[in-house]
Amino acid sequence: MNWVRIRELVRKEFIQLFRDKRVRPLLVISPLVQLIIFGYVVSTDVRDVTVALLDQSKTVESRQFIDTIDGNRTFRIVQYRENPRELEDLLLRRKVDLIIKIPSDFSRTLRSGRTASVQVLVDGSMSNMASVRIAYLMNVIQQFNVRFLHELYPRKLSYGKIDARIRTWYNPNLDSRNFYVPGVVAFLIMLLTLLFTSMAVIREKESGTMEQLIVTPLKPLELILGKTIPYIIVVESQMVIVTVVAILWFRVPMVGSAPLLFVATCLFLLSTLGIGLFISTVSVTQQQAMMTTFFLLNPLRYLLVIIRGIFLKGVGFSILWPQFAGLTILGIFVFIGAVNRFKKRLD
Repeated sequence: MNWVRIRELVRKEFIQLFRDKRVRPLLVISPLVQLIIFGYVVSTDVRDVTVALLDQSKTVESRQFIDTIDGNRTFRIVQYRENPRELEDLLLRRKVDLIIKIPSDFSRTLRSGRTASVQVLVDGSMSNMASVRIAYLMNVIQQFNVRFLHELYPRKLSYGKIDARIRTWYNPNLDSRNFYVPGVVAFLIMLLTLLFTSMAVIREKESGTMEQLIVTPLKPLELILGKTIPYIIVVESQMVIVTVVAILWFRVPMVGSAPLLFVATCLFLLSTLGIGLFISTVSVTQQQAMMTTFFLLNPLRYLLVIIRGIFLKGVGFSILWPQFAGLTILGIFVFIGAVNRFKKRLD
């Protein structure tokens, strides 16, 4: 194997890569834009729930109940209405997320020691968000019940109870962004690797230069290395950039080992590069290669466990070795198979 020939092919590949104006945005701008978009859009956190309210009681108790809701940082009362039909129209037009109707007998029922009913209407077109909003509101109502019960019966009540002291490890505030952003980083790296590698050979076929490469002294393995090394460098650079953005911009904690993450990325690239080479052998055009890319995402399942374990838990190889073994076995198997098929196409 002649490393001089490989070096010149790598240099040629870099020149061809940066010369293509269509590819330049994919190198730096596209990963950052996608990371920022996905980082903000892909989230299950409920932070600003708009509420429309109808108070038919207009008593001290109903005012206390309203203050409990409005005092919570999650909910924001934006509409006070007297007509129930107007409230329903607000929900229909998605002007509010919740509607709360307090009946006229609210205070009288509470003071008599009975259970007062409050109607809550929720937009269920987004079922996941609706269920979370209901759960948050039920927690606020429970806080009001405890405070009102203490006010109604000020004497001390002693009874047996369970005191659950909950601590959430690795993500204390349960921020969904800390879960999704590392996954987005892994997905972007995989997608860009598959696209670049699969289109590298296809571009030679479309431009008619593949035959020229075949008749050169380059051996098949040298040709493969010369074609893949530039994209390894590019993707590792992108990995560094998006990781820095995830840490500094989205404040995702990085408590694990950066070198271990680098090793995991290299093993991951072994699989994705092999898949990209395989796609290049079965595709004729760049459009066909891009479409085929979306059907092969297997290595991601191992890297997701590794990257979240390193980012959030700070675990090492002793815990993550099954995922590293899976990436290694899959990478070797896929890469060898792709190289063998690539050789057959060269013969």
